[in-house]
Amino acid sequence: MEEDTKKWLYYAIPVVVAVGIGAALYYGRSQRKVEQPVQAPVAVTQPEVTTPVTEPPIRNPVAETPPTKPLPGLNDSDPSLQESLSGLFGSALEPYLVPKNIIRHTVVTIDNLPRKKTAVQMWPVKPIGGELLATGNGEELTLGADNYARYDRLIKILQSADAAQIATLYKQYYPLFQEAYVSLGYPDGYFNDRLVEVIDHLLATPEVSGPILLRRPSVNFEFADAELEARSTGQKLLIRMGSANAAVVKDKLRQLRKAVAKQEPAAG
Repeated sequence: MEEDTKKWLYYAIPVVVAVGIGAALYYGRSQRKVEQPVQAPVAVTQPEVTTPVTEPPIRNPVAETPPTKPLPGLNDSDPSLQESLSGLFGSALEPYLVPKNIIRHTVVTIDNLPRKKTAVQMWPVKPIGGELLATGNGEELTLGADNYARYDRLIKILQSADAAQIATLYKQYYPLFQEAYVSLGYPDGYFNDRLVEVIDHLLATPEVSGPILLRRPSVNFEFADAELEARSTGQKLLIRMGSANAAVVKDKLRQLRKAVAKQEPAAG
């Protein structure tokens, strides 16, 4: 019996030791896992990239000319501007000028000249009286030479005007022109840049040589040439007044552009 007990102890001791070592390892590891502080995963955040908001660059800044007296508010500017225009043009412009909302109407008209349509009721000057004059019958209608004479008086007023003085007057009142332009829905726009764009657009009006064919599909006349008819209101106006009158207008526009623009016109 004693011999059997010794044999049991001989085999049991290694088993107990092995179990003990295993238990020690298991509980030791478990205890270390419990005791070791658990670190929360570090959230890696990407730096927020913000696109800087920048206003469109002003291409043709106006060096505003200080007025001789403080400018009135935009809504009260008509009397002051009329007086200034009389000093520049004399009484010659009075029959043509619409003396109400002059600056607002000027800004709206200039902005609309490169478009297909303009609101005549918003023009700062009265439309030329009479109907467009055509010669011929049936399908052989042409723009009559007598039509060009309707513009003669206004062209003479423009021809005698000093572009430098016009630019000076414009610069004096420029804050009001800018205010009127912003109120049209261009909060970041700069009116002088728009003016230069429109001048360049008008200077690009083609010179049409020879008779200008017309058609009358309804009440109003249209250019028979689809390419001419597709042009803007401003360019069609220059074509309708005839090449000689258009040349006077373009010459004055070039002079005005030189006085108000910083950038040279695009080539071509």
